[in-house]
Amino acid sequence: MYNLHLTEIPVAQTGMLIRKPVAEVFEAIVNPAIITQFWFTKSSGRLEAGKQVQWEWEMYGISIPVMTTTLEPNERIVIEWPGENGPTTVEWRFTAHENDTTFLSITNAGFTGSGDELVKQVTDSTQGFSLVLAGLKAFLEHNIRLNLVEDRYPPGVAEH
Repeated sequence: MYNLHLTEIPVAQTGMLIRKPVAEVFEAIVNPAIITQFWFTKSSGRLEAGKQVQWEWEMYGISIPVMTTTLEPNERIVIEWPGENGPTTVEWRFTAHENDTTFLSITNAGFTGSGDELVKQVTDSTQGFSLVLAGLKAFLEHNIRLNLVEDRYPPGVAEH
């Protein structure tokens, strides 16, 4: 067995170029009518600074509270939500790019637990947000619902 030692608490990070203007990509994240097309299935409302909403993944029987702590239109959204061992923070950064495109980066931080638990949480989060970004890209650029989140754990396939 290797003697592994973490010197920093890891964070999950991913990003993707979306070939749509910043305002359209930002709206896709804050508006339940759009975000439910590629990520979760229900929301109790639009993301607003200082407001808590409930997000639901009906296919998995999961519902979680989400608190928006920061909302800077067309630039940044920060939420706090429950993690495996306690709340974590998710930050979306929207950067205008050439030809009216947007680079959307996502960082999930604040994980707690043992080294093994941290690695698992960061890996799961990075994978999950990468699927969300791919689903967002397909939906906004091509109006295609890929069902990536729904199909990640189909019935009969054990979650890890």
